[in-house]
Amino acid sequence: MARTCLDLTGRVSVVVGATSGLGREIAAGLAEHGAQVVPAGRRAELLGDSALSVDVRDKSSITKLRDAVLERFGHVDVLVNAAGITFRKPTSEIEDAEWSSLMETNLTGTLHTCQIFHPALKATGRGRIINIASLGSFVAFHEVTAYCASKAAVLSLTRSLACEWAPDGICVNAIAPGVFPTELNTELLNGTERGKEILTRTPMHRFGKPDELVGPAVLLASDAASFITGHCLVVDGGYLASGVNS
Repeated sequence: MARTCLDLTGRVSVVVGATSGLGREIAAGLAEHGAQVVPAGRRAELLGDSALSVDVRDKSSITKLRDAVLERFGHVDVLVNAAGITFRKPTSEIEDAEWSSLMETNLTGTLHTCQIFHPALKATGRGRIINIASLGSFVAFHEVTAYCASKAAVLSLTRSLACEWAPDGICVNAIAPGVFPTELNTELLNGTERGKEILTRTPMHRFGKPDELVGPAVLLASDAASFITGHCLVVDGGYLASGVNS
């Protein structure tokens, strides 16, 4: 069978934050499309023999991950940054330690992985970085100020790196998932007034299914995205586009 521009055969893809939720689904989807996937996270034991351990709050941990991937495969083509945490709390009550911990994981961790993998991605001449943004990159969600601020910054970082690293042959993009129930947010969504409001505001009137992020991730990792950089692909059932839905 002839290869298509979406075929990822031969591409080594590192997915940071692949131990659960959307990161795990993206890792599986890239593998299904031919990529050699290295899932990585703090709970690597949950991912099987191919997984590697990493803590994005620790630069030395990220460096060890990169070196291990290069030793095993010789190159890296795709980096997916899916590690993230969240919490809900009135903004006036957020402690400095809570704010710093979330920013260290969601924003600074993304910066560090991009920095540390940059030389390897540049060396391929067709590097791809896919950062996981959020609807919170664009709009506010009640009492998740720290998370929204971090994801707005991740989107800004994505755009800046796209411009700066374009001469290095690296395309840097983001995916902003709509509302997908995961281990992080299920308690905030299922059967709650918050969940009902989100469904009302979503023209498709449902939450996302994790496998619906695979296509966008494959696109941005592939040759089909060779002239796409600095873009945020929103996968939200129409949420950001909507006005009145009833």
